[in-house]
Amino acid sequence: MNRNKTIILVLTLVAVVLMAGQCFAQDTAQAVAAEPSWAENLYYWFKDHMNYWTIMVLMAIESSVIPLPSEVVVPPAAYFSLQANSSLDFWVVILVATVGAYLGSAINYGLSMLIGRPIIYAFADSKVGHFLRLSKEKMEKAEQYFQKKGSISIFFGRLLPAVRHLISIPAGLSRMNFGTFSFFTILGAGIWNVVLASLGYLLYRVVPDDSQFFTQLEHYNHYLKIAGFALLGLAIAYIFYKVYKNKKKSAEKSNAE
Repeated sequence: MNRNKTIILVLTLVAVVLMAGQCFAQDTAQAVAAEPSWAENLYYWFKDHMNYWTIMVLMAIESSVIPLPSEVVVPPAAYFSLQANSSLDFWVVILVATVGAYLGSAINYGLSMLIGRPIIYAFADSKVGHFLRLSKEKMEKAEQYFQKKGSISIFFGRLLPAVRHLISIPAGLSRMNFGTFSFFTILGAGIWNVVLASLGYLLYRVVPDDSQFFTQLEHYNHYLKIAGFALLGLAIAYIFYKVYKNKKKSAEKSNAE
């Protein structure tokens, strides 16, 4: 099996495992409905400490390597911002959440560049790295490719489940232009936060009693996750198409020569 097919297989397996994990998590949650999940505990803590600072901090954590769900932060903040006598503003919630997501991603970028990059290069030049057919030259080519094509990966990566909080790592490893990284991170995070805030607005229209909010949030969030994994599947299909197209083009070029 060549390298391209291996990459496709790994990505497909990751998607399948993630989807299966979500289904298993949902079934488990239903089986132990009497016990609140950690996401529910987070929600009630956030509800009691909700302000712009906690929104920003939690979204910064969500954009780091810690898998804190943004679905438990932005929709509730948007929901409660629409209630009478709220100290929050709907549009400021989106702005603050986007700033927090950017700060977390920027920290990931910096740590990956300053700490991760030397480790990756040292591994590539090691005996084990050479055994795995890695080298400094190949790493440099990978960096150059990501610097040229990585902007679209950053943008769409912010919209994909299980990817959005990790996409800043390869950007830092490849020393992607920080301005370009910042622009597409803010753009992608902003769009995602608008989607989440819109979910909060929808729940405000259909769930006037906030005691039922978290139950309804989980219900609607299930469909949001399905849409996210469908988008992830499309991304994998696109990668497969590009690999196939490039392989076909290379074969035609070889035959012509």
